[in-house]
Parts: sequence; C-alpha cells; structure tokens
Amino acid sequence: MTKFSDLNLNPKVLQAVEEAGYETPTPIQAGAIPSALEGKDVLGIAQTGTGKTASFTLPMITLLARGRARARMPRSLVLCPTRELAAQVAENFDTYTKHMKLTKALLIGGVSFKEQEALIDRGVDVLIATPGRLLDHFERGKLLLTGVQIMVVDEADRMLDMGFIPDIERIFSLTPFTRQTLFFSATMAPEIERITNTFLSAPARIEIARQATTSENIEQSVVQFKASRKDREGSEKRKVLRALIEQEGDSCTNAIIFCNRKTDVDIVAKSLKKYGHDAAPIHGDLDQAQRTKTLDGFREGTLRILVASDVAARGLDVPSVSHVFNYDVPGHAEDYVHRIGRTGRAGRQGEAITICAPRDEKALDAVESLVKKQIDRMENPVKPTPKPAKAESDEKPRRESKSRSKSDESKSRSKSEDSKPREERKPSSKRSGGRRDDRTVVGMGDHLPSFIALSFAERRAS
Repeated sequence: MTKFSDLNLNPKVLQAVEEAGYETPTPIQAGAIPSALEGKDVLGIAQTGTGKTASFTLPMITLLARGRARARMPRSLVLCPTRELAAQVAENFDTYTKHMKLTKALLIGGVSFKEQEALIDRGVDVLIATPGRLLDHFERGKLLLTGVQIMVVDEADRMLDMGFIPDIERIFSLTPFTRQTLFFSATMAPEIERITNTFLSAPARIEIARQATTSENIEQSVVQFKASRKDREGSEKRKVLRALIEQEGDSCTNAIIFCNRKTDVDIVAKSLKKYGHDAAPIHGDLDQAQRTKTLDGFREGTLRILVASDVAARGLDVPSVSHVFNYDVPGHAEDYVHRIGRTGRAGRQGEAITICAPRDEKALDAVESLVKKQIDRMENPVKPTPKPAKAESDEKPRRESKSRSKSDESKSRSKSEDSKPREERKPSSKRSGGRRDDRTVVGMGDHLPSFIALSFAERRAS
C-alpha cells in the first residue's frame, strides 16, 4: 500500500502531514501527486470528498520550497468558485506549511481591498482567489500574473455552473504559457473538456471514480411528498422535514439541509429554530463575517444543523457530517452529487434523504439517470389526516335542507302570486331611456295572455 512517505514530498511537508494524522493517501492523491511533482499538467476527475485539495496543495508546497516571491507577482495561483472553498484551501496551506516559510494571500469578496493589497504588495508565494475578486485587483493595477509558475483550477464544473468560464479563460491568458496547470473537477461537461484541450498540455489524466457517481458509504432515500392544498405546501413540507430529523433521532449528530432558493433557506432555518432545533442559515446574501461565524460553529460542533443554498455544496470540509437533507430536489443533477458528498467522507457512513414534490419528479429522474441507480423510496413520516366521515354526512343534509328551504320559499311565492286575481297583480315597471315602460312581461305557464289568442287581423285592427 502506498504511503505519503513514498511520494517524494518535501520532508517538512511530510512532517506536517504526519502531525495532521494522515499516513495513507487517497487514490486521487496517490495518482496526482507524483505527476505534479514531475512538472506535468494534471487533469484530476474525482467525486467530492476524495481529497482533491491535498492532491494539489502538497506538490505545490514541495515545488515552491525553493525560490522567493516578488512584490505583486505571486508564484502560484489557486482559483476556487466560492469563498468557502477558497478559505478551506487556505486552511490546508496553513496546515501543511507550518514548518516552512511560505506566504499566502486569500482574495475573496466581503473582505477589505486594502488588507488584501497590503499582502500582495509584500509578495506572496501562493495566491488563493475567487475569479471575480482576482480580476478586480488586476484591473486596479495591483497585481501581475506574469510570475505564476503553477496554476490550479479547483471544482471546475462548479465554475461552469456559476458562469465563471469566461473569467477563467481570461485569467489563463494573463498567465505565462510555460506555467504548470493542475485542473480538478468532479464531472467533465463538454465545456470543461474544451477548456482542458485548450489550456492543458499533454496532461496526466487521473480518473478515480466514474463521472458523477456517489459514494458507496452514503445511504440514499427519497420521500414522496404531496401537499393537501397548494397554499399549505410550504408549511406541510417543513413539517415533513422536521419529522424526518426527529425520526433519525440520536444518529443525526449534525446535518446540512439544502434548499434551491435563498428565501427558503431563511424560512426553513427560522422554522427549525421555532420548533426547538439548533439551526442557522448560510447563503450568498449574508455578509462574509456572518458566513464565517456560522461555518466555524458548524465545524466546531456548537451548531447542529446548517441550512444552506448550493454555495455550501462545494468546499465545506466537515468530515463528520452524519446527514444531508435535500429540502428540494436540485435543478441540476450534478448538484445532487456534490450536496450528498458532504456526508460519508473519509470512509465514514452517511445518510442522504431527499424530499420530492410532484413537480420535482423530472428533476429526480435526471438525478437517477446521472448516478445510474434508482434511489430507494421511504415512507413519509407525516401521515395525512383523514377527514371525519361524520362531518361529511352532517354537512350534506345541511346543504340539502338549505337548498330545499330556498326552493320551498320560491314555490310558495309563486303560488301566492298565482292565487291573486289578475287585476290585483302589479305590472313590473322598468326604465328604458328615461321613459316608463308599462308593458307587462308574463310567463308561459298555466295563464294564456289574451292577445296571443287574437288572430293577426284582429291584432292589427286593435
């Protein structure tokens, strides 16, 4: 069995790895690290939770051990789709460079430009950034990318989903042609394939799992849900979610709940807190300080339930997440793989439960088609409350008696009218054009008006 000591890493890096408690590399690490240390371009395809971050951080640190950074010219660049993933990569560098004198800068939104510019001005060995904030610094003239020796693109398929591909292509064009490129993705969409063919030179391709597969350690299930009324769908769906959490009991030590919409994230978190669950929301509209505080609480175990949008589906490395609940079936089937990949990490067992409403059936079919398996259906823990039969039977006679009384009233009115002599009946008068119309409108019942019995000639003469 391969060990980290067999991978020709820097001794100081090995020491940090051992102190972190790791001895054996994951398959993606064992495949990518030797090729990266040889200076080759690497194309790594592996599902989330397989250790892709260490696959590029460990060889990068070893390669950067020699040399020195210059002001505003970073020696390496790591591009991440979200702030959370960028922060996680930065933490990995801190962990593995504890015995080395390498500097880093983290360029993400929600943080002051001045603090970031001060770090860049001093010179950094590793620049970890989201594409938008990196280009902001470049356009301000505060950053040069001509000194980049190693460039990493992490979670490339997520970059595609978030619309960052034009920015990635521009950043590639700003870096030297001779750079080494390490490119990692969980899936290989046609657009991702095109970029790798354009910007990678004879890459070593390491594909660990079938594209878009889910871990065997994760037990997956689906709850079919149908609301009793359209206007009650939200409240009834939240009730099902709470029942599922309570049904799991003590086995649900902590959980991430994914929603498709940011508004639902806030509503679901508020609902869970109202019913006594320890929950907090995280999505793109929250400021960075609040997002960081919430994530830190979840990692440290002081927060039990994290309600998230897909901003947290990638880059949230909490090894011991016991459950993932999909409050909504994701619109993109690939997102399902990344969502449930937050559990069952590092060989642990995990559970993923999805709530599927009738309108989500097509999205669920797409997920099952992608993962090439039918997800087990489980019983809805919330039983529909049947309407009492007595209430229905009581209601029927009430309606019938009401309609009967109305018809009886109309019949009695018509009888009383018919019993009156003809001369006593008052003709109905209607206004037409401001003049009074004295013509009487008579029905065609038992009474026959006299003018109908007249012949045409008699009517004309009259």
